[in-house]
Amino acid sequence: MKKSIVILLHIGFWLCYLLLIAIMVTVFFRSSSHEVDQTERVLNALKSLFLFAFLPSFITFYGCYLIVFPKYLQQKKFFLSFIFGIMISIGTSIIGYLLMRYLIETGYLIDMDQGGINGRSTAVKTIIFMSFIASIVGLAALIIKGFITWVKEIKLKEELRQKNHETEMALIKSQLDPHFLFNTLNNIDVLILKDATEASNYLNKLSDILRFMLYETKTDEILLKKEIEYIEKYIELQKIRTANANYVSFKVIGNPINITIAPMVFIPFIENAFKHSTNKKIDNAINVQLFINKENILFVCENKFDSNRKLIEESNGLGNNLIQKRLNLLYPEQHLLELDKQMNLYSVKLTIKNG
Repeated sequence: MKKSIVILLHIGFWLCYLLLIAIMVTVFFRSSSHEVDQTERVLNALKSLFLFAFLPSFITFYGCYLIVFPKYLQQKKFFLSFIFGIMISIGTSIIGYLLMRYLIETGYLIDMDQGGINGRSTAVKTIIFMSFIASIVGLAALIIKGFITWVKEIKLKEELRQKNHETEMALIKSQLDPHFLFNTLNNIDVLILKDATEASNYLNKLSDILRFMLYETKTDEILLKKEIEYIEKYIELQKIRTANANYVSFKVIGNPINITIAPMVFIPFIENAFKHSTNKKIDNAINVQLFINKENILFVCENKFDSNRKLIEESNGLGNNLIQKRLNLLYPEQHLLELDKQMNLYSVKLTIKNG
């Protein structure tokens, strides 16, 4: 929701509230129209109503709007929401009443309680009534904040849906890289003459990868275990292109069971690592690690490259800007992406909060 619309909602609410107070003042003074000069009484009533009805309501409104809703109600802590809402309304009412009594005692206000006949004896009743009004206003604040949050979530989901649609084709184009497919098929074709069983094994892995990319990625989240299996098969197929068994290192530290993640979050970084790693003869040219714990998932991908060699940029593959935008939509304020490029080493660190 636009900021201007939110501001208009707030202004509209307070205008309605002040209009209600104005109506109450008008009705009150019409019932006592026998008084000749009402000006002083009107000013006194407005001052009293500011402390009685407006100040506690104003503080309670924004206390509930800025604190109770995001910290408690939005986190589904309903009992704490109720307790803190009541505490704010009672606390502000007591403050408002004490200020009003102070101004009455010092002569800045005239006591409207039957000309001060009852004096302080009505303190508890007054504070209870003030708290009731403030609580109603606080409830209105929670409803308004809830409505604004609901609209924002709908807009965010729609934006995510559109962005996913845009990135879906980019992901498919990226992962169904014709060079990767052709090279893999050619390598399997050569391997058939040497070891038909091993070639069949690689062909099954390629089939699994294609099936994963075309069907598994349609959902918003998949099991982390499936994502790891996909990465392992992708790396195995890439390793066909080199005789160096230690060219790539992939390790998983932690238990991925029952943890879900958005599909293909890590693979674009791994694909870029293969594309930019120029020497397949050195050991650990690409090092991929996945650290899993209860709080977060840490993905680390490092690749060595020749800084003197110019790499021709290809149109396929996801760029860092598009990857970052997708992460912002999938994990707003729940991820940290760190990119570091040194002399001959490029590293990616992606931390995603669990749950």
